[in-house]
Amino acid sequence: MAEGVPEEARVDSVTTLASLEGSLPDGLLAAFDAYERALAADDQAALAAAFEPTATVLRADAGGLLVGHEAITAFRGRRGSGPVRRVVEVHARVLDDDTALIVSVNAPAGGGRGVVTQLWRRDADGGAGADAEAPAGGTWRVASAQVQAPAPAVDRRVWRVVGEPLVPGRRGDGATGTAPPADQGGGEPDRSLVGETVAVKDLFAVAGHAIGAGVPAFLDEAAPETEHASAVRLLLQAGASVTGIAQTDEFAYSIAGRNSAYGTPPNPAVPGAISGGSTSGPAAAVALGQASIGLGTDTGGSLRVPASYQGLWGLRTTHGAVDRTGLLPLAPTFDTVGWLARDADTLLRAAAVTLPAVDRPGVDQRGVDPSYVVDPSLLAAVTPEVRTAFTRSIEEAVSAGSIARPEPVALGDVAELFELFRVLQAYEAWQSNGAWITAHPVSYTHLTLPTTEAWWRSRWAPDHLKKKNSRCVCRVPSAGQDITNTEQTSATMYNDAYSNAGQR
Repeated sequence: MAEGVPEEARVDSVTTLASLEGSLPDGLLAAFDAYERALAADDQAALAAAFEPTATVLRADAGGLLVGHEAITAFRGRRGSGPVRRVVEVHARVLDDDTALIVSVNAPAGGGRGVVTQLWRRDADGGAGADAEAPAGGTWRVASAQVQAPAPAVDRRVWRVVGEPLVPGRRGDGATGTAPPADQGGGEPDRSLVGETVAVKDLFAVAGHAIGAGVPAFLDEAAPETEHASAVRLLLQAGASVTGIAQTDEFAYSIAGRNSAYGTPPNPAVPGAISGGSTSGPAAAVALGQASIGLGTDTGGSLRVPASYQGLWGLRTTHGAVDRTGLLPLAPTFDTVGWLARDADTLLRAAAVTLPAVDRPGVDQRGVDPSYVVDPSLLAAVTPEVRTAFTRSIEEAVSAGSIARPEPVALGDVAELFELFRVLQAYEAWQSNGAWITAHPVSYTHLTLPTTEAWWRSRWAPDHLKKKNSRCVCRVPSAGQDITNTEQTSATMYNDAYSNAGQR
């Protein structure tokens, strides 16, 4: 019983219907218009009211599927206002008196066209939906929504610069896109990574490109690098190609994955959740299938956390095992190089072409028999769900003969160990980047780091870190002053990421 309407006809509201099948129910387009107004105004309460308050209501976009009113409302609260857009077409298909499908085309301010498909249902509770008054027949609410935004050429949350490829891997003659053929000494070249693609964290030197460290103002002043970082070069020599340079938390000083300038990369494993960082861009690129290897760093979890959040394989190597030449440092005492992959074999091959290349002074890479330990106090501190999953996985691995049964170990006061790490990391982070931050306070005001060297020197110095009365004490030689951790203010940018692990 299709009933066409003129293309420019206005029915029951400000919306113009491009086409209609069925008899248009009262209040439907008014509810649609109210939803669009709430979206433009970022009216969180109205947006929440526009969706059915059930555990089965759906919202999907390129980032994945959200199920349930609570998950959808939480996602909107973290995302903030959506992109500015103008509705240019609306098509309605009425299924029955209380159910209708609306497909709308919108024109975002940034260009392109988006499509939103919504299943609307009317209940009879008389409550208010969106910001429109409910008609006598009941309230229209969204039961399911599919949002298709214009596809960006490059997702700036994931990539800073990308190519097809940005840097090709070594050819059969041993040459790469930026290097002449390598002297193979008569041996067969390592081709184990041919066909693999790499997302390089924006801390490593890629010849011809500047290092940005997740900070646009820092990137603006940085000169293009003349050589690849050692870790990049070794992957290229094995045949992998660099797809692009991927985003990181500012100066890699966070494990959340948030970046105030470029945005938070998506987490395809848990739609609406944070990505984890600071190797956030490479992790998202690998999880999304846009690269097969993520090259990153791990100072305090920056590979392991995003791997955990996004269901990837991630490896923090032994400190010093991988050459850090060409890497912008955060805290050199703890900085390590590692990789992310979707499967263990790819991770193993990426490690294999890199780890043998450590025959240099001060480095002794030796194989050891594997052993496994678990600290019961750490296991007791996690949520019951995590503890159950961990214990089950260990039992399955032991039963399959994959690992020996872990031995118990006592690490001691983990909270105090973490505080020692945090103090040293903060001091070294300031030594690495403090001068730039001091010179650019406006560019970096979103961070909580104090911006005077005097503040840091009066509180933390690693030279004489010691234990005293079970508290962390740092002696600053020039000041001759002991400062305990009770005087510390906000000296880290962890941004409550630990408490927000996997948060939607």
